[in-house]
Amino acid sequence: MAIITISREMGSGGIPIVHQVAKELGYTLVDGDVIRDAAKNYDLSQEALQQIDEKPPAFVEKLDRQIELNMNRIQLIVLEQALKGDVLIYGRGGQDLLPEISSILRVRVIAPFEERVERWAQREWIDPDLARSLVRKSDQQRAGFIKYYFDRNWENPIEYDMVINTIRITNETAVKLITEAASDPSFIAKAHQCKSKIQDLIIQKKIQIARLDDDRIKDIWFNIDVTDCHVTLSGHVYSEAERQAVISDATSVTGVTGVTDQLKIVSY
Repeated sequence: MAIITISREMGSGGIPIVHQVAKELGYTLVDGDVIRDAAKNYDLSQEALQQIDEKPPAFVEKLDRQIELNMNRIQLIVLEQALKGDVLIYGRGGQDLLPEISSILRVRVIAPFEERVERWAQREWIDPDLARSLVRKSDQQRAGFIKYYFDRNWENPIEYDMVINTIRITNETAVKLITEAASDPSFIAKAHQCKSKIQDLIIQKKIQIARLDDDRIKDIWFNIDVTDCHVTLSGHVYSEAERQAVISDATSVTGVTGVTDQLKIVSY
């Protein structure tokens, strides 16, 4: 079970590289189209996707809880695709959704800002000044998305196994580099270890969705840890009723084998 994640800057030329890599390896491509097709099965409207996909929060408390709920639903789609193995996750913080998964090849595709502006203007047949504004906005939104939800600087090269600058490397070479890296024996040898970890991440994500969607739970800042399908709840809640709601939501998730309650009640 191998997984490739590719992060890209707008106008960097990542799209054709991604499609060709997926085609040559026979991998399932998990991109915006896959998420849109699956959305209705995860209580996601197309309007919600447009509002939240790869964007930072609104910083309005009530709205942000709904945004985070829908963001977790998108992430659940990605995780359940990743569980199948042999997938290429395009964007959506894919590598950050799968911490400590050793069989992930993490790739970033970049190009100089002005080059990306020129490419976008030509691709979309738009004025260069408009293209410049759109590329800058996209960079800011995606950087904010990664920083807020995963507390990471998306430009830090140490976070990736491979950074490809498409102003210096052709698409053909980029595809060759990625496919060869994905076929490395040391990479493949680790793949079998990751399925149970991804199953734990899926359970954790389902509990996160349940707590965000539960009006009985006013405070969502408690911890959910899952190991071998066993859930440990820690941190604080504000009442016994809220504590019982948290435990109920956790035990109701399919696949959970047990729940350890370490929650503390802290009254206002």
